Amino acid sequence: MNPADAQSGRVRGFLFEQLDIRGAWVQLGPAWREMIAGRDYPEPVVELLGQLAAVATLITANLKQAGRLTFQLRGEGAVSLLVMDCDEQLRLRGMARSTPEVSAGSLPALLGDGALTLTLDTAGMRQPYQSHVPLQGDSVAAVFEHYLTQSEQTPTRLWLAASHETAAGLFLQALPGADERDADGWNRVQILAGTVRTEELLGLGSIKLIERLFPEEDVRVYDPRPVSYHCPYDPAKIYSMLRSVGRTACESILAEHGEIRVHDDVCNHEYVLDAEAVAALFK
Repeated sequence: MNPADAQSGRVRGFLFEQLDIRGAWVQLGPAWREMIAGRDYPEPVVELLGQLAAVATLITANLKQAGRLTFQLRGEGAVSLLVMDCDEQLRLRGMARSTPEVSAGSLPALLGDGALTLTLDTAGMRQPYQSHVPLQGDSVAAVFEHYLTQSEQTPTRLWLAASHETAAGLFLQALPGADERDADGWNRVQILAGTVRTEELLGLGSIKLIERLFPEEDVRVYDPRPVSYHCPYDPAKIYSMLRSVGRTACESILAEHGEIRVHDDVCNHEYVLDAEAVAALFK
């Protein structure tokens, strides 16, 4: 792997200079392993959530302003929820919700009838922008290819892969006027990228992968950007939630259980408050 890619997660943009086609590569490595540590997700859920983490990073890396993108895939199948959140510093957090046993299958087989919700929140917005569309496609890649092609009105392709060790992706998008530069360029680059194997996405560094897939193309590669997992403890959020529940309800839980336990599903953190800590909330 290229040394610049090896530290934590990395995303790296590139441009086919003679074709007006842009691309990006991502490999999450340690950031991904930290996210799923201790969660015991079934293998198909690991793959889906990792693919969502990869595509969320690729899309967020194109943000032109400070902000946060949240992606939700909801369904009524064995996998009922996939959530991934990424900010302009490429700090990721996410989670999945599923039945304990999940068999391998296509995205529709695992989620059933579902929907994609994308939320963009930036400092200058009066309220977050939200887009909600039905899931269209047999895979996470196909769902986002369809969404991006429709929303940005430009052809987009994605290749995604994930394991317990890393999550990775390759993104291609034709820029306006690409057909005028080379009528066959977009078709040619898609075919070349389509030869990528899962083990190459997961194992090769950015430079080696680009050289393997596009040996005859003139590709400008940009500097990589680090991607990290960021989901710190946030007691203030939990205290605020308990205050909203109210003293009476909190004291009732204490009387029954001797303590209050709150689990943060997104960050996989557990908060435990005894009687003294609860009393301090309502002083």
